[in-house]
Amino acid sequence: MASPNKQTQFNIWYVLAAMLLIFIFQGWWVTYNTVEQVPYSQFEQLLRQGKVAEIWVRDNTIEGTFKEPTKQGRDRFVTVRVDKDISGLLDKYGVTYRGVVTNTFVSDLLSWILPLVFFFALWMFVFRRIAKNQGGLGGFMTVGKSKAKVYVETDIKVTFADVAGVDEAKQELQEVVAFLKNPQEYGRLGAHIPKGTLLVGPPGTGKTLLARAVAGEAGVAFFSISGSEFVEMFVGVGAARVRDLFEQARKKAPAIIFIDELDALGRSRIANPMGGSDEKEQTLNQLLSELDGFDPSSGIILLAATNRPEILDPALTRAGRFDRQVLVDRPERIGRRQILDVHIRKIKKDDDVDLDQVAQLTVGFSGADLAGLINEAALLATRRGGTSVTMDDFTNAIERVVAGIEKKSRVLSHDERTRIAHHEMGHALVAANLKGVDPVHKISIIPRGVGALGYTMQRPTEERFLMTVTDLEARMAVLMGGRAAEKIIFSEISTGASDDLQRATEIAREMVARYGMDETLGNRVYLAPRENQFGQPMVEHREIAEQTSREIDIAVRERVEDAFRHAVEILTAHRADLETGAELLLAKETLTDADFPPIRPADKRAAAN
Repeated sequence: MASPNKQTQFNIWYVLAAMLLIFIFQGWWVTYNTVEQVPYSQFEQLLRQGKVAEIWVRDNTIEGTFKEPTKQGRDRFVTVRVDKDISGLLDKYGVTYRGVVTNTFVSDLLSWILPLVFFFALWMFVFRRIAKNQGGLGGFMTVGKSKAKVYVETDIKVTFADVAGVDEAKQELQEVVAFLKNPQEYGRLGAHIPKGTLLVGPPGTGKTLLARAVAGEAGVAFFSISGSEFVEMFVGVGAARVRDLFEQARKKAPAIIFIDELDALGRSRIANPMGGSDEKEQTLNQLLSELDGFDPSSGIILLAATNRPEILDPALTRAGRFDRQVLVDRPERIGRRQILDVHIRKIKKDDDVDLDQVAQLTVGFSGADLAGLINEAALLATRRGGTSVTMDDFTNAIERVVAGIEKKSRVLSHDERTRIAHHEMGHALVAANLKGVDPVHKISIIPRGVGALGYTMQRPTEERFLMTVTDLEARMAVLMGGRAAEKIIFSEISTGASDDLQRATEIAREMVARYGMDETLGNRVYLAPRENQFGQPMVEHREIAEQTSREIDIAVRERVEDAFRHAVEILTAHRADLETGAELLLAKETLTDADFPPIRPADKRAAAN
């Protein structure tokens, strides 16, 4: 931000420019309103008529005054001089005249100065604007300055009360708040706060919100910057920005430095096969140096967030640097309910909204997903002209997030709708007649998203952290229920089960090659993890023999075929329910567990296991 003196100097240019424009306009206005432009022929006519009182002869013009003002009220005139020997003509008519020596110094000077002043003022204006925005020339001159956004105590309105669903993480960070509020008391027994605290977890779980809540609770300055903002095309810029960031924090201590997306800055140096010391390495080295150089008792706390902790440099996560890692994971059902309670305050909800049911239907949702869900429900209620957000709005919002937007304009033929109705009812009936399967919540044959022609939604009754062989086989049978229904009713299968086949095959491969659930292949892992601990994809390495790979493929095929046969057996035994349910689904297009008894969780779900 520019100093007040600089702003005053900059505003003076505006004042001077405005005054100059006023003077120019004033001179033009006076000339335009009081001096009449006349041709030379008319000037001679005015002389003959005796209307000229006095004139001033210049090199190229003749200026004069009228004896009487014109009808427009003008008493002066000017004309371009044509006759060089005009004295005889003036003597003839008895007009007083005098010569004027034209001084062009001022006009010549202004013709040089005014353009210079204009371009200098324009240059100053553009230069200040660019420097203020830290781009172009101004950004180049401040290239080594930190781009961190600084929030003072009054700027941080977030507290721990605004963060829900991550109670364990909040407890870990309470120590940071206590130290910032009273560092002397906290260290009376010789303990010291960790220099760096690393928040790890999937995207959207509230890592940045937690860091802001720490600053809001402690009431200290908060420096927020992304890891990618340190790295520039110029060598040494990132290291200079790191130094400047810590220098600013020392001046405002106690303070919190928060680096978001730390993996953009702290990626492991071992991954660079070419070696050397590139810009990212110099920036990382400077960060490591600053972590070693500052004293925790000075009141500076370093927080960072990442969803890829496995790629961070080991030197960054060792003890004495980022020596504490706080997991911010996806919330469980109770946590999801707490998050819903926080975000529901912003909307006007109906009394029929059951947040416990919403929490059950949103398994795997992060805090950001839940916030988006509530906003989507409010938008749907607004779109239909409602006065409040109802439970139907939440259900439709969940379907919109999970399955996609309804494609009511996609017109399907009667045969296609009939096949899709039997397909979806096959999923529902298999799920209703197997143990350990989540009960069906809704069935629809309205196309959604890119390729979904229908869907069957199940509602978990409890959180599941472990899955047995029976549970996984039941899930595969439910997935194959749609194709089994097509086989029974139409004696022919279609392409509608492509997604079901893919998911069932993935479950079977995980059982065989990753979880050691096949007796023939034994208790060992044949495939490396494809995802990190937060569900993000990783490079998969297959270090198995060709014969073993063939045995895995055979085992996967047999498990998928067993699931298909199991689904066929269940639907054959309940064919009447399958046909009745499909007819009802064709008529209503959407069914819930209250519309059709066979899909309601009942005692016969325990049959046909």
